[in-house]
Amino acid sequence: MWYGLSSSLKVGENMSHYFENDKELKSNKKLNKVIINDIEFSFLSDNGVFSKRGLDYGTRTLLENLDTKHIHGNILDFGCGYGPIGIYLSKVCNCSVDMIDINNRSLELARENSNINNVNTNIFYSNIYENINKKYDFIISNPPIRVGKEILYKILFEAYDHLNENGELWIVINKDQGAKSVVRDLEKKYETSIIEKNKGFYVICSKRIDTL
Repeated sequence: MWYGLSSSLKVGENMSHYFENDKELKSNKKLNKVIINDIEFSFLSDNGVFSKRGLDYGTRTLLENLDTKHIHGNILDFGCGYGPIGIYLSKVCNCSVDMIDINNRSLELARENSNINNVNTNIFYSNIYENINKKYDFIISNPPIRVGKEILYKILFEAYDHLNENGELWIVINKDQGAKSVVRDLEKKYETSIIEKNKGFYVICSKRIDTL
């Protein structure tokens, strides 16, 4: 199951395959060409992964509002899917990128897509942060909202322990999925700012300040 999804958290039937490693799900890979900030990328997608038809609007909004001159050091792409966030950052930033997911098909695609786009990334399985053994300057994610609030908040608030001091958690969440309440709660733990609002999507930056 995906990110510690408990049996008490219900996921719509049409979404369930994003949260499970379904070995019986037929593969149907497709190559999508995507322009992000005037740079062309090619991403293989497949059945059973998030946004298989191409780059989703939330991820695009997040990437187009990252200050890549500011991004540096060690980066974690949390819930990498087939890899657009980590691959983009590896291409345009002076940084070292780790990418994690719990969906094995997503991890395989992310590795293939790193090769296709000629970037060096470190891609591995982790259920939330269980296989993370270092701290990062940036954790960046289009988080899996549909796992439910309990698991979502574990992802967002346990990130604190995996950030260096002044490290930043960057996420994108739609207002219809509770962006405003997420911001209010993040402000209790981090120095939090709304960077951009675009067609309902909020790009949010939360900085770890140890004296907050």
